[in-house]
Amino acid sequence: MAPAKKGKTKAKSAEVIPAAPSSTKFPACMRFIPPSSVAVTIHAKPGSKVATITDFDDDALGVQIDAPAKDGEANAALLDYISSVSPFS
Repeated sequence: MAPAKKGKTKAKSAEVIPAAPSSTKFPACMRFIPPSSVAVTIHAKPGSKVATITDFDDDALGVQIDAPAKDGEANAALLDYISSVSPFS
């Protein structure tokens, strides 16, 4: 067996992603996206009589939407509803 070649080896660089502040506990359905964003997993249920938040657990935020699931109407209504309940708007 031949001896290993000597020389400089390239160190594999790992991308460092800063973690969310340790004092804040997020459920698993919310993910911190550096530098200052949060992604939320949403399970939308279109065709409801009223738009409302139905569930909030580690899997997802459950939202009933008062729009049909066709031609993007439910997606638009979901964005409008989420922006109306946001404390930052």
